[in-house]
Parts: sequence; structure tokens; C-alpha cells
Amino acid sequence: MTDHLLVTKEDGVATMTMNRPKARNALSMDMRLAMFDAVDDIEHDKSIRCVVLRGAGGHFMAGGDIKNFNEYLEMEPIERRTSFERRVHSLHAMMFALKRMEKPVIASVEGAAAGAGISFMTACDLAIGADTSYYKFSYVGIGASPDGSGSYHLPRIVGVRKALEIAMLGDTFDAAEAHRLGLLNWMVPEADIEAETNKLAQRLANGPTQSYASIKRLMYASHANSYAQQLNLEAEGFGICAATDDWAEGVTAFLEKRTPVFKGK
Repeated sequence: MTDHLLVTKEDGVATMTMNRPKARNALSMDMRLAMFDAVDDIEHDKSIRCVVLRGAGGHFMAGGDIKNFNEYLEMEPIERRTSFERRVHSLHAMMFALKRMEKPVIASVEGAAAGAGISFMTACDLAIGADTSYYKFSYVGIGASPDGSGSYHLPRIVGVRKALEIAMLGDTFDAAEAHRLGLLNWMVPEADIEAETNKLAQRLANGPTQSYASIKRLMYASHANSYAQQLNLEAEGFGICAATDDWAEGVTAFLEKRTPVFKGK
């Protein structure tokens, strides 16, 4: 694993730490490749029941590695177009894997989340941010448009009009505004971000894993499905859950008036 990404696994929680603090964790090619490998490994690791994505050095991610774009400046326009289409498609394979993963993914945000940093944050299932964090959907600053699924998630979270404002103006906004818009589920004091992230991750890791998988599938499918399609998915999802040991434990604990002990099975 390249040192541009650090991965730890403990107590059912996998933490992926983007590790280019001097560049505010700008997304390098090495980091992208390492993240894809890590997501693939975590997706298939049954011992992992929750995932945390964070940045090192007090920042989440300051977008793409613009310094690396310098090598494209001497290319002909059609060559640049082809190169970046290929480059972005390779990134999106990882975003599909992140969304497909049948376990909750938490973005833990400190400092800057800019450009692709917002795309990555919104691709996670939940987001917790420090009250000192700040946000900038900065693609327009280099005359570009969003990638990394930002154009999919942002309008679904904040609404199309607000998403257009955020993307077209590229203004910086603070954690309080991000929380108000729903980009952050929770805003916590900077000093508490690690402890609060760990508390949330452990709560999810101790929960009914298949239930979370079905919830993710249902919620993310709802925008594209008809009423009948969605209700069919609900029936299928409940049936899958009912076949698990966790469902049996949950019902038994309810009847016995105790707290259930889920094991992710």
C-alpha cells in the first residue's frame, strides 16, 4: 500500500486515511490506485462492518492534484480530452465500488474539502465534520466541471438550484452552512472530531450489517425507481434481512426486552 493512503482495521472498522498532508491530501494517481485496491479489499472483508474516510494533517481533501495537470498543457486539445475522459472513468470505477459496498461509509472531515474532496464526501453514506472545516466546489477555478460523482450527489442533497450556485460560483462556505444544507449530518467541535467519528463508526460496526446493506440499496435506488419497483425492492430487502441471524436476534431481544447483540450475520 502506497504511503499516499494509510489503511487500518480495528474492531470491525476500516479507516482509510488520505496521506498527503503537505498537499492537503490532493488526489494523486498513487492515492487513487491505492484507494481502489483498499475499497475492493474492504468490500470483501467480512470482518469489516463500517468504513471511515478521512484525511491526514488536519485536512480532508483539497481536490485533484492540479500540479500534475501541467504535463497535459503541451497536448493538443483532442488529446487532452481523450486523456481526461479516460482518467475520470478510471476514478469512477472506485466510486461505483464505494456505493456498492454493503457496509456504512463515513466521511470524517477536518479542514478543507474542495473540488473532488466534496465529491468524495458526498459519495459517503454519512458525514461528520469539525466546526472549523470549510468547503469549496472549486472546479470552475480551473475551467472544469465536476467528477467523482459530485454532480450526482450534490443536487440530491441540497437541491438543483443550490447545487448550481455552489458549482457555478465556486464560493467557500463554512461547516455551519454545510450542516444546514445537509452536506454534514453532524458538526462537532474540532477537538472532538476523532472521538465522535470513532463513536459513530463503532456504533455502526456493532449494528445489523445486512440491515444497513438493504437500507443503502433502497435509499440509493429510490430516485430512479417507480413506486412498484421500489416496493418490490422493499419486499426483497426485508426477506433478505429476515434470513439473517441478526434479524432473529433483534426479534428475540425485542421480545425479551433487552438490547440486541448483533454479529453481522
